[in-house]
Amino acid sequence: MVRSRLSRFTNLRQGKGSRLPADADPSARPTGAGGKKPSSAREPLKSPTPQKQGGEEGAPKEDRIILEARDVSIYYGDSPAVKQVSLVFPEQKVTAIIGPSGCGKSTLLRALNRMNDFIEGTRVEGELLYRGIDIHHPAVDPMELRLKIGMVFQKPNPFPKTIFKNVAWGPKINGYSGDMEALVRQSLEQAALWDEVKDRLHESALGLSGGQQQRLCIARALAMRPEIILMDEPCSALDPISTSRIEDLIFELKKQYTIVIVTHNMQQAARVSDFTAFLELGNLIEVGETDQIFTKPREQRTEDYVSGRFG
Repeated sequence: MVRSRLSRFTNLRQGKGSRLPADADPSARPTGAGGKKPSSAREPLKSPTPQKQGGEEGAPKEDRIILEARDVSIYYGDSPAVKQVSLVFPEQKVTAIIGPSGCGKSTLLRALNRMNDFIEGTRVEGELLYRGIDIHHPAVDPMELRLKIGMVFQKPNPFPKTIFKNVAWGPKINGYSGDMEALVRQSLEQAALWDEVKDRLHESALGLSGGQQQRLCIARALAMRPEIILMDEPCSALDPISTSRIEDLIFELKKQYTIVIVTHNMQQAARVSDFTAFLELGNLIEVGETDQIFTKPREQRTEDYVSGRFG
């Protein structure tokens, strides 16, 4: 079952299983594989302590941190796209990453579940921690990581299969042995799509509208039962009505999932997110609660960007 495969992450955190030697340092990664070995690797890695984000007006102390970047730099060849970014992602909250084109937003987002591994010449320095485990640790299987941290892309990309098979495909190839029909229905309901497609489940997904296809892609991600959903400008190709439905869906999903969304739409970031991080030229300029970022930013560059003076 899918859950049995994902239990390896729990075992890794607890030091169980043959995939991680009992005396291994869980923060270690081989030098040259994913970047420099962090200086903190000599100390046993502990689960990150919930912390304020962006100063006194940042994330509340009681928020649990599920994902964290520590001094992360990401290179394409010798060129840095992200520069020493430290950022925490509270559990069951929506964090928006904003910034002008080319600032490193999508590069950072893809790094959170190692999608950048598919880009030749990409190198990561620093630490990316999922529940306290460095995701570049040699015992971490990137495929299993992506089951826990799903992604929805900018352009809807349904498979050329039926609506039902689009949702069932991932669980099926990962050994899910439960009630597949119930899983597909639940996933489509969570994606606010069931009522629109329940009589068309065995028709091609390519016949859906753009907004429906994007919600199908969200349902496909939800069928894997992730803890985190990464969204890379999920509404950029959609009309206003479809965009509104996706935003309403995000509000519902954060009751069960942690969501990280990249968006160029300032109004969207203000509407859907709890926390906002502003990047410029690969640098993290400011991060904090969304209301504070949009109404009382501490940095002049942040105010200039959110007010439309540049970008």
